[in-house]
Amino acid sequence: MIDITEILAHWYAGRSQYDVAGSLGVARGTIRRYVEPAIAAGFVPGGTPPMSQADWEPLVKQWFPHLTDTRLRQVTWPDFDKHRDYIVEMLRSGVTKATIHQRLRDEHQVTGSLASFKRYVTANLAEDAVREKVTVLRADPEPGLEAQIDYGLLGSWTDPRTGRSQRIWAFVMVLSHSRHMFVRPVISMDQASWTASHVEAFAFFGGCPARLIPDNLKTGVDKPDLYDPKLNRAYAELAAHYGVLVDPARARKPKDKPRVERQMPYIRDSWWKGREFASLVEMQASALHWCREVAGQRKHRGLDGRTPAEVFDQAEAGTLTPLPAAAFTLAEWSRATVGSDVHVKCGKALYSLPWKLIGQTVDIRATATMVQIFHHGELVKTHVRKAKGKVTDVADYPPEKIAFHTRTPQWCRERAEQTGPATAVVIAELLDGPLLHRLRSAQAILNLAGKYSDARLEAACRKATTAGDPSYRTIRNILAAGLEDIEADRPTGDAGAPAFLHGPAGLFADVIPFPAPAASTATTAGTTSVTDSDRRDDAGDDEPQDAVS
Repeated sequence: MIDITEILAHWYAGRSQYDVAGSLGVARGTIRRYVEPAIAAGFVPGGTPPMSQADWEPLVKQWFPHLTDTRLRQVTWPDFDKHRDYIVEMLRSGVTKATIHQRLRDEHQVTGSLASFKRYVTANLAEDAVREKVTVLRADPEPGLEAQIDYGLLGSWTDPRTGRSQRIWAFVMVLSHSRHMFVRPVISMDQASWTASHVEAFAFFGGCPARLIPDNLKTGVDKPDLYDPKLNRAYAELAAHYGVLVDPARARKPKDKPRVERQMPYIRDSWWKGREFASLVEMQASALHWCREVAGQRKHRGLDGRTPAEVFDQAEAGTLTPLPAAAFTLAEWSRATVGSDVHVKCGKALYSLPWKLIGQTVDIRATATMVQIFHHGELVKTHVRKAKGKVTDVADYPPEKIAFHTRTPQWCRERAEQTGPATAVVIAELLDGPLLHRLRSAQAILNLAGKYSDARLEAACRKATTAGDPSYRTIRNILAAGLEDIEADRPTGDAGAPAFLHGPAGLFADVIPFPAPAASTATTAGTTSVTDSDRRDDAGDDEPQDAVS
């Protein structure tokens, strides 16, 4: 626009288009194109009143709007502008312009070139891009008020004992006022390591700051939120024990904790690189020594040339909250669903729960020695912690499901003795053998007491023993028929032979008696003898008869 106003000013002063073109180094066709709107509006060279460049500017904007508004010259910019909100969000997230252009091309079919996209961003979103880069300087917090916390990757370390390579992370806590720093290398960033590192940091400083600003790790914060973050239960227990306020930084906002973010490159360069360690314990001891003797003794420009250790000793150590008298119990919290085997998993071990909780979600608090399980905030089970395997309380099963396991041979003998001597004899005979099914028979016999009574069971066992068949089926049938109180018939001395129920009279009912003898009989030694001739005479000669003895 400046060039066009200059052309018009020269032309309106009375110079010919040929002279203006030679003076400004512009082609005559270009001069003619820009002068035509002025001629059409009634302007002539050397006319009045005189016109300055400021007077020509609004007319140029009206005649040549595409030159004053660069957006009108870009054919593809309207396509970019349809996705303005998406582009702004990506820029705020730190995504590069080249990546945003690639995503627009692949996912939204925008055809503009990368150069055109960059010009669009510069012309239309420069303010938004610059706004996100603005850093507000924070005043130094009061002594003892704040500590910033973060994890940072140090590198890989090979354990000399096992030859295994492991990634090492650094837990870092920095007191915001004095910049005094605590560093603890760890192998894992789990919940136990997170809380244990806090305990060690408080011990290192000899007290607790009023407020902690951690990152939004799951080990500390379950649900990030600017106004109402939800803390992990183990972390909340630690904060309550030490009396500190946990105020997590915003998600993906490292500038919320700049004092700890800036320390990670320094830690890696000054302490980690080029060192070798025989064990993790040696590594942690070396880090503590470095915090005191190196990091704590360096002159810090943010402290006007003083050292962090000096400022800490003089201004901040006395303002920290004293450590509690009782030691903090390190605990891990987790959630699990009770399986059909009435167990939940904690670590590498399984722990039982009452069977009524099958399918329910429970909270598990595990310390070094104990596992506590809560349902809706109420403690329902406590177990001694085990490294691996299964910890089962048989009382957690339904009685009918676990009867065989709870009613051991010893339990059966004791229960039988409580019922009576006959029952004790029956159970003892069953359990003296090695067969497993006899234990089930003993359990089944003792279960009959719950249906009938101890007294009736004792009587039935006595009756079955007397009958010589003290089995479960016999005892059950006696009780079912109510025969336990009926006395059995006394033995007759027949050695168990079956009785002839008709009696002596019926024994010879069908035998034909002999007729009286007609001839003389001879009696010898008190015995009556019948001769063969007499039998023949009695029987007759016509029909022979069988002898009856």
